Amino acid sequence: MDLSTFLIQCLNSLQYGLLLFLVASGLTLIFGIMGVINLAHGSFYMIGAYMAYALAPIVAATFGGGFFATLLVGVVLSVLLGYVLEWAFYSYLYEREHLQQVLMTYALILVFEELRSLIVGDDVYGVKAPPFLAGTIPLGEVMTYPVYRLFISAVCLLLAAGMWFVFTRTRLGMMIRAGSTGVPQREMVQSLGIDIKFLYRVVFAAGVAIAVLAGMVAAPVSSVYPGMGNQVLIICFVVVVIGGIGSIRGALVAALLIGVVDTFGKVLLPQAAGVLVYVLMAVILLWKPDGLFKAG
Repeated sequence: MDLSTFLIQCLNSLQYGLLLFLVASGLTLIFGIMGVINLAHGSFYMIGAYMAYALAPIVAATFGGGFFATLLVGVVLSVLLGYVLEWAFYSYLYEREHLQQVLMTYALILVFEELRSLIVGDDVYGVKAPPFLAGTIPLGEVMTYPVYRLFISAVCLLLAAGMWFVFTRTRLGMMIRAGSTGVPQREMVQSLGIDIKFLYRVVFAAGVAIAVLAGMVAAPVSSVYPGMGNQVLIICFVVVVIGGIGSIRGALVAALLIGVVDTFGKVLLPQAAGVLVYVLMAVILLWKPDGLFKAG
């Protein structure tokens, strides 16, 4: 492997790891803070990808906007979707057993898949990157790297910084952390005058919006196809388990580790690439059964 190829694989692993973090961070919020096993989280990623495909012509015709206007409209719609879903379904799951959570969220996967099939069909679609991000930058004399992939990495880093600031430097983050440590603590938070139900709806809506944003941003590089959320869901749970349930920092480190292992595994050990991520998870859990970092 020459230097140019190594640099490209490093960039690919960074981009994949950061995109994986973008999806998994929403799952970390819902699973780690609210205690709900949300199997439908991958469907939110799929919804985002289909939004990028379906909303672009509508936004262009209605507002005359382009790529960033489509992202903004998609995020606003996803916040509303998350708020309604939490109110209608997830709010009844907090005190239920995990089996009931799994059954209901799996049912939502089936519902979203059927709605997707009815609305946009079962074809595979492509989404074009915006013209100003469609170029490449040279890496050496022969190799080039797409600008749009660098844009994805920048978006993920910006969001990671934003989440860190919200959770560690704001009153909202303090309330979320206080309400996520068990039933007695939640009751004490409620006794202080904080509406824990509304707070959970905000957290859930934020988790859905993050997953939808990840799907919209990833659509130009991954295409849009049925069932794409199911593949993402499994690897997101791996990220959450490796990083530590409820830890945003752990999700970031775990996603970057998986990005490196998966990307270089496909280059160096293509026949075993599909297993390497799970071997990594097994090794880390043998070393630290609770994951790399504790929530907080």
